[in-house]
Amino acid sequence: MKIMLAMSGGVDSTVVAYTLKKQGHEVEGVYMKLHNKPNYHKTNIEKVKKIANFLDIKYHILDLSAKFDKYVYKPFIDSYIRGETPNPCVICNRTIKFGELIEFAKKRGCDKLATGHYVNIKDGFIAEAKDKSKDQSYFLSNIKRENIPYLLFPLSNTLKKDLKDTASKIEILKSFSKQKESSEICFVDNTYIDILKDYTQVDMPGNVIDKDGNIVGKHRGYMHYTIGKRRGFEVFGAHKPHYVIKINPNTNEITVGDREDLAIKSFFIKDINLFIDKDKFNAGVKIRYRSPKTPSQVEINRDNKTAHITLKEPVYALASGQMAVFYDDDKVVAGGWIV
Repeated sequence: MKIMLAMSGGVDSTVVAYTLKKQGHEVEGVYMKLHNKPNYHKTNIEKVKKIANFLDIKYHILDLSAKFDKYVYKPFIDSYIRGETPNPCVICNRTIKFGELIEFAKKRGCDKLATGHYVNIKDGFIAEAKDKSKDQSYFLSNIKRENIPYLLFPLSNTLKKDLKDTASKIEILKSFSKQKESSEICFVDNTYIDILKDYTQVDMPGNVIDKDGNIVGKHRGYMHYTIGKRRGFEVFGAHKPHYVIKINPNTNEITVGDREDLAIKSFFIKDINLFIDKDKFNAGVKIRYRSPKTPSQVEINRDNKTAHITLKEPVYALASGQMAVFYDDDKVVAGGWIV
């Protein structure tokens, strides 16, 4: 089988490359340039070259930075300006990694696109990986349904601890210095605020208000906060924790309340991505990557690709701009953007 492998220069994709080659597949590697962090690509490309030479495989450098900027980076900034909490990895997976990259693999005559993601394919669905602590099925919930047959995830049944054992036996990895785990958002070094400062005014002192609209404190600027945050703002004479329950970008105000004010039992999503052909179904929903699954009922309006979600028990700190992902046991059946 001819397989295109997304290579980062990291341990996961290197072990995948080593494994696929050992299995006798024809493997070509591709490194994606997605952003313009200084020296970031130079270091990684040097590693990819060494790995490719060691394994005797072809490799490609694919510059997708213009499309990444248009579809991922700028929407990330705009989302924070609108007072939302964006999820750029979900967008990147749909448009870039499992969009543009699949098209590149097809043009090269490849049968499959492989990556080092910890995720599974089960019965034609994206599904959770064996290693639940590393599972990335949440982030693949928005990929196009028709692209699933082209995907290959060799780490689907691998535990990270076992992968490290395998990596220790691969000679090329011994020549690299001890590598850190990749960050959740590849273009954020420290905090998202550092990025926003280059494009907009983020330090704009404003009012903290309560649920009744009374001014109860001061804050640094609404973009410093996300729903559920309980630090970084002042509430006059506070003797108990206060949580951000609403963000108003138009007035530069944040509303605070008790933890119970964060409880939500129903909400709406837009631009729903379906992997099943049903307008009404029950599923476990995750409202964030690390959140547990909560039993829910989903009612879809196909005319405008929205859905109303009713929860069997409340969730906390629901944030507009995040992805709600729906599971049937371990299989992803739908995903949509929280509004």
